[in-house]
Amino acid sequence: MNLSKFYLCSILVALCFQARMACNSNEISALNGFSNCLTSKIEAWNSFTADCCAWNGVTCDNSTSLSRRVIGLELGSKRLTGTVCESLAELEHLRILNLSNNFLHGTIPSKLFSLQNLEVLDLSKNNFAGPIPAGGDLPYVRFMDLSNNYFAGSINSTLCEISPRIQVLNLASNSFTGEVSKAFGRCSSLQHVYLNGNSLSGSFPESLLHLQDLQVLHLEDNQFSGPLDDGLDNLSKLVELDISYNIFSGNLPDVFGKLGKLEEFSARTNKFTGHMPESLVNSPSLMTLALDNNTLNGVININCSAMINLVSLYLGSNNFHGPIPETLSSCHNLSILDLSGDKLGGEVPHSFKNLQALTSLSLGNTSIGNISSALGILQKCKNLTTLILSYNFQDEQMPSDVNLQFTNLRVLFMDHCQLRGSIPLWLKDCKMLKLLILSWNLLGGNLPSWLGNFSDLFYLNLSNNLFTGEIPISLTGLQSLADRTILMDGNSTGIPLYRKTGGLGNFLRYNKLGSHPPTLDLSYNNLEGPIWPSFGNLKRIHVLRLNKNELSGQIPGDLSGMSSLEILDLSCNKLSGEIPSSLVKLSFLSKFNVAENQIYGEIPIGGQFLTFPCSSFEGNNGLYGGGVFASCQLAQHPSPPAIEPPREKMSILGLQFGIGAVTGFVLTVLFCFMSGWVIPKP
Repeated sequence: MNLSKFYLCSILVALCFQARMACNSNEISALNGFSNCLTSKIEAWNSFTADCCAWNGVTCDNSTSLSRRVIGLELGSKRLTGTVCESLAELEHLRILNLSNNFLHGTIPSKLFSLQNLEVLDLSKNNFAGPIPAGGDLPYVRFMDLSNNYFAGSINSTLCEISPRIQVLNLASNSFTGEVSKAFGRCSSLQHVYLNGNSLSGSFPESLLHLQDLQVLHLEDNQFSGPLDDGLDNLSKLVELDISYNIFSGNLPDVFGKLGKLEEFSARTNKFTGHMPESLVNSPSLMTLALDNNTLNGVININCSAMINLVSLYLGSNNFHGPIPETLSSCHNLSILDLSGDKLGGEVPHSFKNLQALTSLSLGNTSIGNISSALGILQKCKNLTTLILSYNFQDEQMPSDVNLQFTNLRVLFMDHCQLRGSIPLWLKDCKMLKLLILSWNLLGGNLPSWLGNFSDLFYLNLSNNLFTGEIPISLTGLQSLADRTILMDGNSTGIPLYRKTGGLGNFLRYNKLGSHPPTLDLSYNNLEGPIWPSFGNLKRIHVLRLNKNELSGQIPGDLSGMSSLEILDLSCNKLSGEIPSSLVKLSFLSKFNVAENQIYGEIPIGGQFLTFPCSSFEGNNGLYGGGVFASCQLAQHPSPPAIEPPREKMSILGLQFGIGAVTGFVLTVLFCFMSGWVIPKP
């Protein structure tokens, strides 16, 4: 009997323990309501277990009550689709709500902004739209990230009232407009503020200058204007300040002496004028200084003795003048240096060989000279991976010194220099090259076959030169253009790279290597010979330009193997034959041009060919089109050649002629003998 009571008590205790550990029934309903609003399923959310604390992404407390309460819902990067229902607001004990990096859309239920215990709210990287819910009460929220959505309207002025303890606020990459509310000054606990990537306007938000604990402030890519407020010196704890891509103007305030913790200051692409203030060029804490693309002037007076932590310096596209300062070589930690587009001139200082930490250097369009000296000095910078020397060294000779060594070089731009000579042999040892641009020079001779040996080269531009001979067949084996399994290097080069796209001032900006489309551009040269069928092996290439050469022969049908091709320009050559119908398989082809050749036959119809203009085919006398090309001013559809009835062949030297000729000869001889002409009669 006692034993039975013991078992019964044990079972009751176990049941009570299980009941205590179970999820609260109201919160199960709230989670199921949330799930019902989704059009996708959440892995491991099912009815086989009534304990929601065991569901994927759900965290419960260690309550000793009869039911546990949900305190965390973390479903980031779960590919969720659908909307968010108000039922989530019934999770009254929720502290963490993370739905980031999904495909959720619609508006945010206003009740979510009334969760009394919420500390972390992350809805970033979704498709939410509409305004931020007004009102509410989030007294304990410390972290709020609504970035990378489609929120619009003005930024809620009551945000600081409902969330007085907020420390991190990220509203970047949305569609907010108007000025920043003065009420932001009440968010006294704010440490990180991200308002970049919106359409905010007005002057520098004065309310932000009252945030004594502010460490990170990002206002870039908006429409702020006017001068930069002298009140910046109130933000003594500031570590990062980015106001790039706005319309700020006037002089930079001389307040950086009081910003003793500032490590990164970026004000690129504004309208600042005047000189760099003394407190800025002597800041010992700065690691990154980006002032490129403004109208600053004077000499570059960076004090490397004071700026001992300087790593990245961007001063390009301003009106700085004078020679390149030799004092920059004293910035021993300098890794990135951009002086492109300034009015400097002279030569590369010999002391630059001491910049052993330098990885990226841009001196493009600075009017410097003596390319032989420049390369001889810069080869001493053994860690150099990116070198931009475009628009310099006008009409100089390309150095052919085989002893030049740039073993770590990945990016080399020496375009628009009018350099004479040929492709130098020292490039052969730059085995890590990924981007090589030598366009718009006066280089000639044959293209060396070793250009095809660069296993990482995916962008090669040799256009607008004087190269002759055949295209090296080795270029059809460039591994980075042929192998789809090779991952592109998405890392930043440290210096923005620009690619000219057409008219004056038309450039594309690339911040990462992998952003460049895989390209082979040999246009505007004097190359001859065939287009190799093995170009079809380049499955990863996006752009192939061979126009304005002397290429001949037929267009190989194997080019259809370039399955990623977007641009194919073969115009202005001496190509013949028909356009291969297999090219209609190129499903990504957006630009195609075979104008001004000797091509004949009917234009293929289908695929992307239905989208090409008539100008892509003009200048080929034997080319005609039907369907969408019927209205093009091309050659008329050729009529089949007229079939004439067979005529009998007239034979002059036949058998009959021979018999007659022999008979006549014999009779003539006999007549001569009988008449006495040959032997006189007695």
